[in-house]
Amino acid sequence: MTNLQALLGIELPIIQAPMAGVQGSALAAAVSNAGGLGSLPCATLSTPVFRDEISKLVRQTAKPFNVNFFCHASPAADAARETAWRTKLSPYYRAFGLERETASGGPQRRPFGHAEFELLCEMQPAPAVVSFHFGLPPADLLARIRALGSKVISSATTIEEARWLEARGVDAIIAQGLEAGGHRGMFLSDDLTMQMGTFALLPQIVRAVNTPVIAAGGIADSTGVAAAMALGAQAVQIGTAYLLCPEAATSPVHRAALQGEQAGHTAVTNLFTGRPARGIVNRLMRELGAMSEVPAFPLAADAIAPLRARAESAGSGDFSPLWAGQNAGGCREVSAATLTRELAAGT
Repeated sequence: MTNLQALLGIELPIIQAPMAGVQGSALAAAVSNAGGLGSLPCATLSTPVFRDEISKLVRQTAKPFNVNFFCHASPAADAARETAWRTKLSPYYRAFGLERETASGGPQRRPFGHAEFELLCEMQPAPAVVSFHFGLPPADLLARIRALGSKVISSATTIEEARWLEARGVDAIIAQGLEAGGHRGMFLSDDLTMQMGTFALLPQIVRAVNTPVIAAGGIADSTGVAAAMALGAQAVQIGTAYLLCPEAATSPVHRAALQGEQAGHTAVTNLFTGRPARGIVNRLMRELGAMSEVPAFPLAADAIAPLRARAESAGSGDFSPLWAGQNAGGCREVSAATLTRELAAGT
C-alpha cells in the first residue's frame, strides 16, 4: 500500500483538520512548518479572502498544505420551512429586540465548483492536497484537480462511503468517527444511526479498502494517535485539540466554553446550519433539542446569525455553534508546533 507520508510530502502523520470560522492561514502554516499537514478551510471564503489567505500561507510556509472545500448540493429556497424556523426562533428575537426578518450577514458556504477550481489554477505551485467534505465534486472537476498535481482526500463516515470514495480514485480516505467535532462528512445517507465511533469505524474501513486511511474523531493526544495507527491508520486528522492554540482564531466565547465544564457535554445538532455537526451543548440546543426541523444546509444559519451576534457581543455562547469533539479535554494553550510534535511523539 502507498506510504501516505511520502505521498503527501509530510514528516509527521498528523493532519490538522480544516475548521471554518475558527482558523485561517496562521494555524495551517504553523502545523505544516512543524512537519504535519496544515489545512485551510475554504468553503466560507469569498474570492478576495481566499486569495489573501493563500498569499499569507505561502509566505509563511514552503511545506505542503491542504485546502478544503465542501461538496454539498445547493438547496432550493423553501419559504414555508424558513418561516417556520424563524417562527420557532421568534421568542429569542423578541428577547433581544430583533425583528424576525433581520438580515443575517452570516458566512456563506459554497459547494466546490468551476469558480473554485479556477482559484486553484491561480496557485503556483498547485496545493499539495485538496480535500473535500460531503463527498466529491463532479468527475470532470476531479480529473482537472488531479491534472494540477494535487492529491485528493475526502471524509467517509461509513464503510459504504469509503468504498464509494475509493472507486473514484481518491488518494486517501478520512475515517471520521462520530466523536469528531464539527460537521459530519456523511453524504450517502442522512441516517445518524449508521454513524460509528472512530475505533469501531477505522478498522472496518481499513479492511474494506486498499487506499490509505486517516483516522479522525476524539483523538487528542499521542496515545490516541498511536492507537489509531495500531488499528491501521496511516495518519490522524485532529481538530479540537488545536482550538486553544494561539495561532487559532477561536473566539473568546468559544475558548471559554472549551475551558469550562460544559465542554464535557457535546451533541450532534443540525440547528446551526441545517446539517448534523457536533458541538458543545448550549442554551439553544437544550431548549429546542439538538435535532429539529430546520431549513436545508446551509440555510438554517441565516436566522441564527443575528441571535449569535447579539449574544456574543454580551459574552454569551447561547446561540453559537461551539464546535468541539468528544475529547475537548485535550485542548491546551500551547503553540500549534508544540502540539503537533507532541501528538506524533508515539509514532
